[in-house]
Amino acid sequence: MHRFRSWQLFAICVLAWGTTWHAVTYQVAAAAPEVSVAVRFALAGGFVLLLCRLRRYRLRFAVREHAMLMLQGVFLYGLSYIGIYYAERYIPSGLVAVGYSASPLLAGIGAALLFGVEINRRFVAGGVLGVAGVALIFWPEFGKARVGPAVALGAALTAAAVLLSAVGSLAASRNRSRGMPLWPAMGFGMLYGSAACAAVGWIRGVAFALPSTPAWWLSLAYLALAGTVLTFACFLTLQDRIGPGPSGSIGVMTPLLALLVSVALEGYRPGLFTALGATLAVCGNALMLLQRSPSGRAPTRIRPSPPRADLHPDPQS
Repeated sequence: MHRFRSWQLFAICVLAWGTTWHAVTYQVAAAAPEVSVAVRFALAGGFVLLLCRLRRYRLRFAVREHAMLMLQGVFLYGLSYIGIYYAERYIPSGLVAVGYSASPLLAGIGAALLFGVEINRRFVAGGVLGVAGVALIFWPEFGKARVGPAVALGAALTAAAVLLSAVGSLAASRNRSRGMPLWPAMGFGMLYGSAACAAVGWIRGVAFALPSTPAWWLSLAYLALAGTVLTFACFLTLQDRIGPGPSGSIGVMTPLLALLVSVALEGYRPGLFTALGATLAVCGNALMLLQRSPSGRAPTRIRPSPPRADLHPDPQS
């Protein structure tokens, strides 16, 4: 990764994370979300731990540490992603991505309440602006009688996924503060998240037959490898070069790209409210993720996890 220029690393992260939301649509069209998420993170987690083994990272953890890794994985890579996948059955992937703009605010408030992390007025203002933008995007959709119930369900699933992801993000931040290495924690967390999805599917009686459609397998490979392993490697390298503030702009650009992909590939036709709401959400993200202290250094804060993979790159998960 060190042979890539900074703008190339930035472009890889934005393009990959911004398109993973659309890649999910090929997953939900062919299999139950529990199956797709379980296989995705089993593949990604196994690949990450293989890299950790080759690079001789510490892979032995105490039982108590594994309990915290399980908490991180079940919420961050498991239950929250089931919510995302189900949400994309009812609303365009771009709307789910923009809906995730509320994630930084929730994670920041949780960190302030649980860990005493300082959050300033600019962070809160950015979060409120982002939530207002999301509400503005969904408002005209609720007024459409024909699709209103489906949109309401999709919005509710998105909100649930954001809440669950915030719990996982806080667990990841706690693990990092206790000195757990990033990549092994991410690898084990993904495997625990995969196991949780499999358990949910088993409880719900979901059949775990893998689809035979090429689109499902190609999107799976893209989500697990390009959308997770490659992008995190690029993001961490970029963060080391230019700092967390400028690299946080990736989290500003990805929801906007995801919305554009929905317009181009999913037949989504946004109106004036959607355009205005997306602008507010992106500006809110900019206020939260690009804030600087007077000294020019980024203040202490909690950065939420992508998803996607995903929407907000999180070097702490």
